[in-house]
Amino acid sequence: MRRTHFSSPYPHFTALLAVLGLAGALAVPAAAAVRPDGAEPESEPAAQVEWGECPADVADEAAPYVLTCAKVPVPLDYADPDGEQIELQISRMTGDDPAERRGVLLLNPGGPGGSGLAQSSLLMSRGLPDSVLDAYDLIGMDTRGVGHSTRIDCGFTAGGDYFSNVPPYAVDDAAVVEHAKVVKAAAEQCAANDENGLLRHVSTANMARDLDSIRAALGEEKASYLGYSYGSALGAAYASMFPGTADRVVLDSNVGDTHLNQERLRTFALGMEQTFPDFARWAAKRHTAYGLGRTPAQVRATYLETAQELDRDPVLGVDGALFRQVVFGGLYSPLSYGRTAQTWQSLRDGDAGAARSLLDEVSPLSNALSVFIASTCNDSEWPEDVRTYRRAVAEDREKFPLFGAASANILPCAYWSEPVEPPVQISGEGPRNVLILQNRRDPVTPLVGGQRLHEKFGDRSRLVTVDGSGHGVYALGDNACALNIGTTYLVEGKMPRRDVACPAG
Repeated sequence: MRRTHFSSPYPHFTALLAVLGLAGALAVPAAAAVRPDGAEPESEPAAQVEWGECPADVADEAAPYVLTCAKVPVPLDYADPDGEQIELQISRMTGDDPAERRGVLLLNPGGPGGSGLAQSSLLMSRGLPDSVLDAYDLIGMDTRGVGHSTRIDCGFTAGGDYFSNVPPYAVDDAAVVEHAKVVKAAAEQCAANDENGLLRHVSTANMARDLDSIRAALGEEKASYLGYSYGSALGAAYASMFPGTADRVVLDSNVGDTHLNQERLRTFALGMEQTFPDFARWAAKRHTAYGLGRTPAQVRATYLETAQELDRDPVLGVDGALFRQVVFGGLYSPLSYGRTAQTWQSLRDGDAGAARSLLDEVSPLSNALSVFIASTCNDSEWPEDVRTYRRAVAEDREKFPLFGAASANILPCAYWSEPVEPPVQISGEGPRNVLILQNRRDPVTPLVGGQRLHEKFGDRSRLVTVDGSGHGVYALGDNACALNIGTTYLVEGKMPRRDVACPAG
């Protein structure tokens, strides 16, 4: 059910940074188990979900929209479908005209580790067309390990050494070696806190199997899907593993595969280099207000100078690494440019109050950090030799001076156990049902991700490239061309005949 009037903004930029760091529902009977090889079950069950009130924090986040929630049991280990079960919390927003309904639209906000229970309300607040809500029940969820689902938590705390899943900028070779100690301790801490044995089962492949289990529990023959950022990787896995039950699939702001690995994490630096000029032009036009430079080149020089000054002399705990990370996060949307410039200006003025506020904003969400580590490390093999990361940091510091020595730095995956199964391979076999939406300038999932995903899907997909800046296209951006194409596909099932280049605006 929706309310037709909306009068308050939806705060989400701090949540995005955190995830980078980023009465209860009713229990229901078990759904027919998804086979571990991804094949569809021989028969479909009737709907097995009992909807009730959402947890109070979810209801508050979704307001003024009204959601209902439920829990769906799924196997801890799909190789043992009749063994131990875990629970997935899901949410539902429905349209006002049941006669227009054609199915369910599964949603994922990214991360991995982001809560998606209130994602439908975010999309509606940002202008998701009513025709989409009329066509679908919008199904949000906390994926396995997250939030109100059976959760994992490594026990990270505010003020601890491990506070972000995007590694800190390494000012020199010694900083890489020092950070290796931090991520090794983080990996060991996760293992020590894995009380329910869930950690090794948090993977993109299992989350894709969970999507099909949710579809079956809802009594649907097929399910459509809309995923952003890491959600593009999950959606790519879902469409590849379940081509017979994945209906209309929209992948937005694309990782480029079904998993993150060292190569893909390093593209964050490319994304910042490609996106920062948009912010620099914006700030140069407002040089009187913020004093960051009269030209884009001067703004870039000021960024590098400020970062280096904070490397030498941090302001109340805000050093150059944290400054670089916050500016990186500030490029997620032009809507956050003002806040980014204001923070930057305050740090240059040595404003301790602004620094303290900044530290409060990036306090870690332990659960989100934990799920990111588990999924990323379980999905693929990572180099175990610290020298590999030292070389990568040295290369990217020169190649991508804005952020290269951060995204090439070492993750806990270097100290993780071996993946349980190989990463999901993207399949070009199946219906032409994958619509890929991608900004040309995106700090975290640059254009190359959308292009690579399209190449892997082949004729199954169409690529819509938007002359825009930021992270998130459909309903989260302001491009009319992309909004129309995405809506036409979701509501009418009409894919573009060929790839599309949407102009700015």
